[in-house]
Amino acid sequence: MEKSIIDRLRSEGCIFAEAETQLLISQADSIEDLMKMVETRANGVPLEYVLGFTKFCGLRIEVERGVFVPRKRTEFLVQQAKALTHICDIVVDLCCGSGAVGAALATDLNKIVLHAVDIDPIAVKCSSRNITNLGGLVYQGDLYNALPHTLRGRVNIIVANAPYVPTDAINLLPQEARLYEPKVALDGGREGLDLQRKVAEEAPQWLASGGHLLVETSEVQAAQTFEIFAEAGLITKIARNEEWDATVVIGKKLGKE
Repeated sequence: MEKSIIDRLRSEGCIFAEAETQLLISQADSIEDLMKMVETRANGVPLEYVLGFTKFCGLRIEVERGVFVPRKRTEFLVQQAKALTHICDIVVDLCCGSGAVGAALATDLNKIVLHAVDIDPIAVKCSSRNITNLGGLVYQGDLYNALPHTLRGRVNIIVANAPYVPTDAINLLPQEARLYEPKVALDGGREGLDLQRKVAEEAPQWLASGGHLLVETSEVQAAQTFEIFAEAGLITKIARNEEWDATVVIGKKLGKE
């Protein structure tokens, strides 16, 4: 049976058919359940949706259809944020999606105060399952508008994996992302910078003195994102991981540590 599943997946273009087969077998409750999962995957549904979870920073992150699937490269955003975060810091995860970034930070850094925001109700439902057991709070709304006003000027770390794919490039994405992931989690506007600009412009109102804003972007867009941060009055630098093709722009609000 295992070989027949591998052959079935491979015939539909699954490059990692062997590994996917092992995962499907390990998660199936019965033969009937397994065959249903195999057919769903063979029909092109992303593996993460079929399984109901993905691995991120060593954590099992629950996902479901309609929520953005966290990428390996975003673990670099987590690494950069961890290096700047201290015990009892207030951390805000904007455009949180499944809540993967916030969950990773809350797991590795004990006793942070985590708030997560997404505009999409499916993402809010999913992220709630992933971070509320870690003490995090999740809000539905448009970026900072969803946060309690009492956080203004008190946030130590803002992380945002905001959509940064230019609108015209959406059709160039892999089929699994293009057909199954929500456009609101992919489309960053004409240049891919619309959400990044909104996040950066309002960040100084929410950050404490010495607080940091960290945003994932592409290598091509990094210089523009840098300028957006600088125009918002943040002391800015770019961090890059070639192995993961990951780029993070980091801005610091002036003030005492």
